[in-house]
Amino acid sequence: MTDLRNYISQIKKSKELKVVKTKVSTKYEIAGITAKVDGLDAVLFENIKESNFRLVANLVGTRKRFALAVGGTENNIHEKVISAIKKAKPPKLISSGKFMENKSKNLLSMPIVTHFEKESGPFITSSIAYAKNPETGKQNSSFHRLMPIDKTHFSIRMVEGRHLHRCFVDAKEHDEDLKIAITVGVHPAISIAGAYQAEWGKDEINIANSLLNGKLTLAKLPSSELNVPSGAEIVMEGKILRDKTHPEWMVEMLQTYDHKRSQPVFELENLYFRNNPIFHDVLSGYSEHRLLMGMPIESKINGELKKSFSQTQQVSMTNGGCNWLHAVVQIKKKNESDPKKIIQKTFDSHRSLKQVTVVDDDIDPNNAESVEYAMATRFQADKDLVILKNVRGSSLDPSSNQQKLQTAKMGIDATRSLSKRSEGFELAQIPKINTIKLEKYFK
Repeated sequence: MTDLRNYISQIKKSKELKVVKTKVSTKYEIAGITAKVDGLDAVLFENIKESNFRLVANLVGTRKRFALAVGGTENNIHEKVISAIKKAKPPKLISSGKFMENKSKNLLSMPIVTHFEKESGPFITSSIAYAKNPETGKQNSSFHRLMPIDKTHFSIRMVEGRHLHRCFVDAKEHDEDLKIAITVGVHPAISIAGAYQAEWGKDEINIANSLLNGKLTLAKLPSSELNVPSGAEIVMEGKILRDKTHPEWMVEMLQTYDHKRSQPVFELENLYFRNNPIFHDVLSGYSEHRLLMGMPIESKINGELKKSFSQTQQVSMTNGGCNWLHAVVQIKKKNESDPKKIIQKTFDSHRSLKQVTVVDDDIDPNNAESVEYAMATRFQADKDLVILKNVRGSSLDPSSNQQKLQTAKMGIDATRSLSKRSEGFELAQIPKINTIKLEKYFK
């Protein structure tokens, strides 16, 4: 099975789903509960004050649930994602989707959540948009957050230069609106693929199909003729208007407010949804948002570094770096020059990175205390520090020049010096410590 309900059944069996039957509000209350359980369980809200829809949050808020979504384990997430990218293949097309059970023209029937005090309004944060590439005729799918303006209009956040924006610009240059479809409530493998930035002309939905073992099916929409996952809970079709914008601002991955932007406007033609539909909400800046965006990048960097440097053991996009700005690379060092070459390659692999720390294979890259220990005992600032000035960085970083997208970057070689006594860096071990059970001694 390749829909959201199947995945919810899986995490329910593994006891990682909390069900809330108490009536809750979309205004701050759902966001507050989700934040409180961040990094723990997924939450299904069954009784929402403002809507008849159900709502699920924190679906892939842990690496364990992320791994389940891609059909793997925590130890082979990257292999699964990299393999799916290499073996991406189009899903089959079927005659009708489950979402065709109901039809509406009112966007506000959905439980759209107001998350943060100073955001410009409520936002749909799990929405995936589908549009045709003007050069190839093939579809593209990507994440875009939506803010309701009225019953039939949203503002739609698009990053300039990314695929949907390029499709929009092309349509606008031809004095046309851009036809798109939008899904909310899909299997997390589809969301994970949608968060990945594939090459221009490549459709991320093919990656999702590979993650789902070739079992994903698409259904064609009657008006736009775009293809969307047949098991989607909610589907919208309409167009991005070429000549209208609306102001908005939102909380980003860093859990900070982005600056005010005027964004294009989406106009609804049809809203479809399944019986007893499940809306998916992603709490911006918290674990699910960060893992959805950061883990595909982590997989990409792992693949590229291991291909270029056999010394690479694993790469971790750190929690403290919001799974986006900081990376730790664990290597089995062969030459003194290895770390600096790897630092440069890591920055090249993901331009939003601001800091790269390289550590030895006895240091856990996922443990901040272990990484700091490596810096304390193996790093010398006068020779092991790499600083890059006025380079392209993340538009999200409030400390950078956000208008010019310029920042400073830092690479840290926190590996053992090969010219020094190796015993001086060896972590001392106590024999058979793992066999000691304290309850035997303290009664």
